[in-house]
Amino acid sequence: MRVEYINPFVDSAMQILSSTVSKDLKRRDISLKPSLTPMMGVVIIVGLAGQVSGQVSGRLIIDTDKDTALKIASAMNQEELKEFDEMTYATLTELANMITGKAVTKLHELGFQFDLTPPALFTGDNIQISDNKIESLVVPIEMPQGRVEIIVGIKEN
Repeated sequence: MRVEYINPFVDSAMQILSSTVSKDLKRRDISLKPSLTPMMGVVIIVGLAGQVSGQVSGRLIIDTDKDTALKIASAMNQEELKEFDEMTYATLTELANMITGKAVTKLHELGFQFDLTPPALFTGDNIQISDNKIESLVVPIEMPQGRVEIIVGIKEN
């Protein structure tokens, strides 16, 4: 996976979270995600497909726990949200739209073309995502609301 695909997503996540949730962000060390991975409980997935020197495909995953997700949605709405309702889902999927939109704009400026799927949000215990065909890099971000992982997996076909 080429690093020029990854950095726009991580940079966009840091910028969007900083402007909408908290200025106090700490980016932690990047790691590889195993092919079968337990998630924290709230997962937003955006599919990616595009043209570079050939076809590329992949996904952006935003992973966090339920408490952190509620705190993020509350900060973005500037009011306390206490449950996962339509407002919470809409806010979190909009967060994913903002991050991916900004990243894809940066990639377009570098000459890459990507199309996106609408964000899909999943909640629950024991969520696992498996895709042994795509290597994924994980960038943990710590903030006062909790931990969020930005997971980017892109492969060239």
